[in-house]
Amino acid sequence: MASTQVTGTSSASFLQTNNKTVYVSLLVILSFFLLLDYVPGMHAYSAWITPPVALFLGLAFALLCGQAHPKFNKKTSKYLLQYSVVGLGFGMNLQASLASGKEGMEFTIISVIGTLLLGWLIGRKFLKVDRDTSYLISSGTAICGGSAIAAVGPVLRAKDSEMSVALGTIFILNALALFIFPMIGHALNMSQHEFGTWAAIAIHDTSSVVGAGAAYGEEALQVATTIKLTRALWIIPLAIATSFIFKSKGQKISIPWFIFFFVLAMIFNTYVLDRSEIGAQIGAGINNFARKSLTITLFFIGASLSRDVLKAVGIKPLVQGVLLWVVISLSTLAYIYWF
Repeated sequence: MASTQVTGTSSASFLQTNNKTVYVSLLVILSFFLLLDYVPGMHAYSAWITPPVALFLGLAFALLCGQAHPKFNKKTSKYLLQYSVVGLGFGMNLQASLASGKEGMEFTIISVIGTLLLGWLIGRKFLKVDRDTSYLISSGTAICGGSAIAAVGPVLRAKDSEMSVALGTIFILNALALFIFPMIGHALNMSQHEFGTWAAIAIHDTSSVVGAGAAYGEEALQVATTIKLTRALWIIPLAIATSFIFKSKGQKISIPWFIFFFVLAMIFNTYVLDRSEIGAQIGAGINNFARKSLTITLFFIGASLSRDVLKAVGIKPLVQGVLLWVVISLSTLAYIYWF
């Protein structure tokens, strides 16, 4: 028994001591297998690297080895996600995407406002979570996870500890969503359009929404991405409203410019690339590469988790996040099936 414990301790120590080597090795392996898709006859070897697998490897690395190159990891995941989303626009038709997004628009408006109000009620009145942390969790759940928290935090003048707790809460739920939402969708026999709508509204971060949509199917990916990015535009009015509600004038508002480039990519693909066979192939190639970079992004995001983040979250903020998540997930399902 004692020898087993010693072996386990030494293995953990070895992984943590050599975490940078393990980190680089995993990145190289993931990239190698993803690029095999471009080699004729090697697609089968590349197909197993899916968004959930990449996220799981990142999570496993973070929990077993600790963080490696945290600044590089954070910065790369942020910008690579944005480039990936813009790249996905080259595989979408503007008219079809607008038709998909229009149906979920009304519920998007209702759910954003409703989630913020419900978050205030659960967080402040029921669980007694501190004001800023509760508001950040509600904002992240209502709009687009970490991006909303990052945009609203400076306007709110939130402390680093409050930002970490809110981001940690949202991150944990995002990781769970990427795994369980496709399984629930298949169990409920949801159509591609239904799942895309559900994922876009009920999952927090854009990365997990796109990952879950890609895991479910092509149409689900397009619907989920369009609705989610439309929803993400609410960051701007939310940040402005926050500055008035909490009287934090003069604070800079972080505008998610990559969303506008995503729209431009869709327009260019629809009216330029899709007009010729070569153009369509170019658009498909960019879109395919964007999906691969998104998969790598999810590894970076998973590797950003740390035991310190888990410890910092605490039970009350996590309960608030889970309750909000359950409410918005179930209400979205009700909207899809009965309205």
